[in-house]
Amino acid sequence: MWLIERSRARRTRSTLWVKAHGFDAVPRLLRETDVLVNCTSLGLAGKPPLQIDLGPLKRSAVVYDVVYVPLETGLLAAARKRGHRTVDGLGMLLQQAGFGFRKWFGGNPKLTPELRAMLEADIVAKTPK
Repeated sequence: MWLIERSRARRTRSTLWVKAHGFDAVPRLLRETDVLVNCTSLGLAGKPPLQIDLGPLKRSAVVYDVVYVPLETGLLAAARKRGHRTVDGLGMLLQQAGFGFRKWFGGNPKLTPELRAMLEADIVAKTPK
């Protein structure tokens, strides 16, 4: 597992499980990556896009973006165009909401495909083009 920090000042130290790298290492690391995850706000509506060349990324790699507004970020669109499997951040949002619901109300909300479809439609309708 690799952690890429865009800012040298914020770069964390490597640990037993995670090796920290600078953004300049991305092209080299993509050649060995099975799952690429964007855990930043880059690509979020109103924020700059994540500028990354997916050219070196293995064709079998999955691309996941935790951003859910917009549902299809520039990263996911580029990955899909290259034939990668992609995952948007809405599933994570739903699971976090379910956890919060259980903590607050003690019940288990039903996270159904219909609920996801309703949220997708709402996000798409309210996302600036």
